[in-house]
Amino acid sequence: MRIRTGGKKILVLFFILFSFIFTVCSQDAGCQNQKIFLWKVQSDDNIVYVLGSLHVMRQKDYPLNKSIEDAFGKSDVLAVEANINDITQLDLEILLEKAFYPEGETIEGHVSQDTYEAIKKETERLGLPLMLVQRQKPWFLALSLTSIELLRLGFNPGYGIDMHFISQASGKKKIIELESLQCQFNLLSGFSDDEQEAFLLYSLKELSILEQEMESMIRAWKRGDTITLESIVAKSASGDIDMSTVLEKLIHERNRNMVSKIERYLNDSKPYFVIVGAGHLVGKKGIISLLKKKGYAVEQM
Repeated sequence: MRIRTGGKKILVLFFILFSFIFTVCSQDAGCQNQKIFLWKVQSDDNIVYVLGSLHVMRQKDYPLNKSIEDAFGKSDVLAVEANINDITQLDLEILLEKAFYPEGETIEGHVSQDTYEAIKKETERLGLPLMLVQRQKPWFLALSLTSIELLRLGFNPGYGIDMHFISQASGKKKIIELESLQCQFNLLSGFSDDEQEAFLLYSLKELSILEQEMESMIRAWKRGDTITLESIVAKSASGDIDMSTVLEKLIHERNRNMVSKIERYLNDSKPYFVIVGAGHLVGKKGIISLLKKKGYAVEQM
């Protein structure tokens, strides 16, 4: 399968947005004493700043809180989930093979009739010919439709928190990855058929309310409102067993793996600035709670 340059950019866009599917919210909450979505984590040896990221934003959502920029300035190393500027690590030929059904197969033969009807409804609303997406597997179609809707609403990964700091760090600070684009791709493409369909159904349901949820999400993020973010994870986890297993793999298992990496940074001597999706930080199974349980001094700034 040939890959055009434009296709490469679209594929990378989908991976930038993928973890954002579970960081949208449907409710607002009160101010928490002007806290921000940044934590200072200390060990006997080092300081690690942990910032919750929104992977897509708008130009008008800047500038960021000065405390965030100051913490970044004090840090020697930037750690992100994946360096979204480096697509050379991806084998895009293999990616396409796992994102699309082979010639002669379509998604209609792999999902329930109700799910297929929901796909037709949303592609029609977006003005997207059904024939253009019929060979996409459910996990990839979920990313495709969410990405298209976010772009239509004016949200851009170019203004995402990750990209903002990767651009600032390039050539000035060391940039390392908690995971990688390839790791994230392997996770998504490795979902079972039932998990993929649950993932797609969740995404389809969210599309119609995405705009108001985005606005609420950004307000909550600016206030450091962990209560609203925790409600997002709880909302996502509610439902059938397939969706619960998706959340375990997408969020909780990754949280544990990222905490292990952060512990290594805490044993180093250089201050780190860590950026992960905001949804990974909250809740009893979130990164912040896990770090506290391990005995580190953790302070929300």
